[in-house]
Amino acid sequence: MIDLTNVPYFSHLNKEELSIIENITSLKRFKKDEIIFFEGERGEYIYIIKKGKVKMLKMDQNGDEQILNIFKKDDLLAEVIVFDKDNYPATAISLSNVEVYAVNSHKLSKIFLNHPQITVKVMKVMSRRLRRAQQNIRDFGLKDSKSRLASLLYHLGERHGNKNKENKVSISLFLTQKELANMIGTTRETVSRTLKNIEKEGIITTSRKKIIINSMDKLEKLMN
Repeated sequence: MIDLTNVPYFSHLNKEELSIIENITSLKRFKKDEIIFFEGERGEYIYIIKKGKVKMLKMDQNGDEQILNIFKKDDLLAEVIVFDKDNYPATAISLSNVEVYAVNSHKLSKIFLNHPQITVKVMKVMSRRLRRAQQNIRDFGLKDSKSRLASLLYHLGERHGNKNKENKVSISLFLTQKELANMIGTTRETVSRTLKNIEKEGIITTSRKKIIINSMDKLEKLMN
């Protein structure tokens, strides 16, 4: 049985309204590295992550991945198809074992007409994504690889990091150095060298499985 009571997008709905959404929702499970949906595939469902992490990517002409973003619990995937009724704009792949709520997009678009408060919440998500995309475009055009990497690490720290009592932020390395490089438009070798340089400055500490940001403030300064 689907229970969306604790899903932020629907938390303000009463039981009757919540039941309407639950009736068009199913729970799906994906193992690590499974494809949730392909870019260009007909968009039938939007997804809300219940458990795990998902990467969204596009493929370039050479077949290389361009990772657009990393998503976690309660994040919304492919919400744009509710509004444009088009195909999926990118490919989604699970970074871990993942559970998602799959909501029928066509039926949800009709519900939006009667429940504009849901629409507003989804539009806020889309607005934040647009701002992040605009920041990425600015970073690619105006910043060097060190600043771009600092910006990416800061973003990952805010979204996926765990802060300890000393205000250090730990990021589990669910991305390879090559994937980090693809996200900022550089090479794996450049990322490896830049990580070492930032570590020498004492701003981060790296290991095989995690990156610890010792100072978010100092990392933020590297972004500019």
